[in-house]
Amino acid sequence: MSFNTADLCDAHPDRVRVLEPLFSNFGGAAHFHGPVRTLKVHEDNSLVRTALEGAGNGHVLVIDGGGSLRCALVGDQLARLAVTNGWAGIVVHGCIRDSAAIADMPIGVQAMATHPLKSVKRGEGQREIPVQMAGVQIAPGDHIYADDDGIVVAGTALI
Repeated sequence: MSFNTADLCDAHPDRVRVLEPLFSNFGGAAHFHGPVRTLKVHEDNSLVRTALEGAGNGHVLVIDGGGSLRCALVGDQLARLAVTNGWAGIVVHGCIRDSAAIADMPIGVQAMATHPLKSVKRGEGQREIPVQMAGVQIAPGDHIYADDDGIVVAGTALI
């Protein structure tokens, strides 16, 4: 279903929360949306792999990496897992790597920046909890909509 975030903001001003404009599109799908699944991690992408290995069922994985710009939390291998397992998109409050490969994949990926260094693997972090990022609280089950104009979150589906 076609949408754009500007129209969603106009049509539902009392129902949407707009993330601060910290993110850029890196995936091959510029528009993506779906119900939210959350992770909170710090420079460790072990739980990211675990989540993306599971069935996505059209969900969007929201990764609160604390805004760290010191390493990447998603690369081409994890993005490929997301495509294979039916995830609609990934939003990273942090960095990705392998951006050229990810740009050719049919998945939405928004992140703050790119970074060539991979993260550590300690298995640390939290799953399916409310996260606070870019001025907005995002909870599992919220609905997220992303395009070139930004990222919008609502408590229920808007389209």
